[in-house]
Amino acid sequence: MGEEGSLKPLYAKVGNIVLIGMPGSGKSTVGVLLAKALQRDFLDTDVTLQAKEGRGLQEIIDQQGLDFFRRVEERHILSLDCRACVIATGGSVVYYPAAMAHLASSGVVVHLDLDLPSLTKRLTNLHSRGVVRIACQTLNDLYEQRKPLYRKYAQVTVPCAGRTHEEIVDAIITELGSLRKPDPREAKSR
Repeated sequence: MGEEGSLKPLYAKVGNIVLIGMPGSGKSTVGVLLAKALQRDFLDTDVTLQAKEGRGLQEIIDQQGLDFFRRVEERHILSLDCRACVIATGGSVVYYPAAMAHLASSGVVVHLDLDLPSLTKRLTNLHSRGVVRIACQTLNDLYEQRKPLYRKYAQVTVPCAGRTHEEIVDAIITELGSLRKPDPREAKSR
């Protein structure tokens, strides 16, 4: 199969594809499938953070608190240096403007948007999952707090309710295909 039949050249100019969204929205699963479809490396920031720290997310939060976890998570995101990767982020990445600017500077930020009823069905382990939230914060509270942040940072939003992971991957690929990078020659001719 030549370059015409490959998706790789088509998306080469996109840079990294950064997935953001609520816990349970499918970032990790969709990320693996998207990376496979586009022949890219895949990075899950939660997994690499756990590997570097040598313990689980919830364990870090329980032992050292949310403030410590937030500092570690932000520092970890700011240290990322990869090209042409699919990156699945932790749902709390949108709390860190510098981290989001860093991620956006190297690619396209895609919000996997899943409604609250669907999240409620999926998230049966909110208290042990390593979610950045204060103890009394419900899933609804967290959703309402984060939704505007996801909208703020997303360059592309993909609705996920009622879609399979494969359909979400197809939707992301379609959205990325419609993105146009400005041609520097066009700017000079104006």
